[in-house]
Amino acid sequence: MSILNLGIVAHVDAGKTSLTERLLFDAGVIDRLGSVDSGSTQTDSLDQERRRGITIKTAVATFRLGELTVNLIDTPGHPDFIAEVERALRVLDGAILVVSAVEGMQAQTRILLRTLRRLRVPTLVFINKTDRTGADPDRVIRQIGHQAIPMWREHEAALAESDDEALQSYLDDRPIDIGRLTAQAKVFPAYKGSAITGEGIDELTRAVARHLPAAAEDAEAELRATVFKIDRDRTAHVRVFAGVLRARTRVNDDKVTAIDDGRREHIGPGEIGRVHGLRTVRIGDTLGTGSAHGAVFAPPTMEATVEPVDPGQRRALHGALQRLAEQDPLIDLRLDEERGELKVKLYGEVQREVIRDTLAEEYGLAVTFGTTVTLHLERPAGRGRAGAVIGKDGNQHMATLELEIAPGEGLEVRLDVPFEHLPLYVYKTVANFQDSMLRYVRAALARGGRHGWDVDDARITVTRCGYISPVSTAGDFRRLTAELVPQALARAGTVLCEPVHRFTLDGPVGALTATLGALPRFGAVPEPPDVGPARFTVQGTIPAVRLPELERALPGLTHGEGTVEAAFEGFRPRS
Repeated sequence: MSILNLGIVAHVDAGKTSLTERLLFDAGVIDRLGSVDSGSTQTDSLDQERRRGITIKTAVATFRLGELTVNLIDTPGHPDFIAEVERALRVLDGAILVVSAVEGMQAQTRILLRTLRRLRVPTLVFINKTDRTGADPDRVIRQIGHQAIPMWREHEAALAESDDEALQSYLDDRPIDIGRLTAQAKVFPAYKGSAITGEGIDELTRAVARHLPAAAEDAEAELRATVFKIDRDRTAHVRVFAGVLRARTRVNDDKVTAIDDGRREHIGPGEIGRVHGLRTVRIGDTLGTGSAHGAVFAPPTMEATVEPVDPGQRRALHGALQRLAEQDPLIDLRLDEERGELKVKLYGEVQREVIRDTLAEEYGLAVTFGTTVTLHLERPAGRGRAGAVIGKDGNQHMATLELEIAPGEGLEVRLDVPFEHLPLYVYKTVANFQDSMLRYVRAALARGGRHGWDVDDARITVTRCGYISPVSTAGDFRRLTAELVPQALARAGTVLCEPVHRFTLDGPVGALTATLGALPRFGAVPEPPDVGPARFTVQGTIPAVRLPELERALPGLTHGEGTVEAAFEGFRPRS
C-alpha cells in the first residue's frame, strides 16, 4: 500500500484547518465538522490553538484515498512559526497551499510559496472560499504566476510550456504527465472550491491521489528517519525515509521502547510513528544513517526576560523552560547569573505569548515577560592579556594561567605552552585539556562583554600554564579562567554587533522608484533590482531592529501589493 505524507500550508485565516477538517470528514475519519471560530476543530489539539484560531504545532491525522494512505500534517500559518513550517515541509512528500479566493495572496502566502519552491516540494494549490462574496480565483492564479495551472479550464497549452518533454507530448497530441511535472515542482496544479460547503473537494482529493508522488519505499536500506515533533512526555513523532525503525532496538544513544503505545512493532519507509524511549533527541534530529543532532534553523533575533509571578517558583520555572528547550531547538534559554535573570530568545511576539500560555497550562506557572529587545553580540576589538601565578598577586587558586584574547572566527582555544607545563595528571590528554579550556572560556564569555551581551568570534591562546602536583585540580583552572577572561577582554575592548537580515522584497513596477528611495531610511542596503513586466524584486540587507518599520511602511509604498521576506544573515558592527 502506498503512503503519502501530505502537508497543508496557508496564511492565517485562509481556511487551512477547515480544509483539514473537510478532508477528514469526507474520508470518514471524523463524524462532524469543527469550526475555527467556535474553537471546535479536531486537529488544533492545543487549547491555545483553539483559542487563537491559529495552528502552532504540527498535528498529524491519517485517512485513506482508495489504496493510498495519507498522513495529513496540519502546519502553522503565523509568521512567528515559519521555522516550524520549514521543518515540517522537510518530512513531506507533497503539500497543498491554501489561498483565499477573497483576500488573495498575502505576504505570508508569498513567503510560503517561495519556501515550497526553494525546497522543491510537490504542491497543489487550493483556492478556498469561492462561496464568499468577492471571490476571484482567476486573480489568485495571476498573483501566483506561471507555475499555477488552473485545472478548471483548458490547461494543456499552459502545461506544455513547463519543459521540453511536456511540449513534445502536446505537439504529438499525447496526454501530458501532470504527475511528473508536479513531482518535479515545475507546476502547481490549482483547484478551487470551499472547505466549508465541500465544493471542489472531490476534484482536489482525486488530484492528491493522481498527481502527488507517494513515498519511496526502500525497506532494505539502512535506517534514515527524522524527528519532527516531540510531545511533553518525550514521545517523538518520527518520519522514516528508508529502512525500518523497530521497537526494542538501539538508535543513536537511545533505545526504542515502544511505537504507537505498543500497537506497532516497527515503522517502515514513508511511515510516521509515535516513538517512545528516545530520551535525548530534539526536533530536527536524524536517526540512523547520517545521524546528526539538530537541523540548522535561523537563530532568533529577539530576547526577553521571563519572571514567575510567584518568586518562590523560580526554580520550577527554570526547570520547565529547560524541558521546553530540550524538546524544541526553536526555544533558546539562557541564565544571566550576574543579574539572576532567566532570558528566552524569541522569533516574535506571538511565540512569546505561546510560551507564556504553555507554562501556565502545562506546568501551572504564571509568568510575566519583560520588554522584548533585539539581540546583539560583542566581538573582541583587539588583543588583550591577563594572567596569574600560583601564590602571587592575590591568586587564590592552585593554578598558573596566562590568556590572550584576540579577534577570530567562532570560539577557539589554542595552546602555546610546553607540553610538560600542562596538568595532564588531571586532564589525561592535551585534547581533553584544550576541550575543557574551551568550555571554561565559553562559560566566561556568556556572562557578556562591556555592553552585557554574549561574546563570540574570539580566539583565546593559553600562553602560560603551571600547576603543583597533586594539589592542583580542574576546579582551580576553571575558576581562574572565569577570572582572567573578563580581564583580558576588557583590555582587548569589544565591538558591539547587531543582527542583520537578508531580505527579498517584491512589488508592482509602478512602486519601484518610491520603494528604492525609501529603503535607506530603514538602514537597508539594497542590491540592483530585478524588474519584470509587472513586478520587481529587490534583495539586500537590513538591521533586524529596523525590519518591522519596513514591514509597516511597505503597504503604503506599494499600494498594498508589496511583500517582504527576510532571513537572518549574520551580525555586523553597529554604525
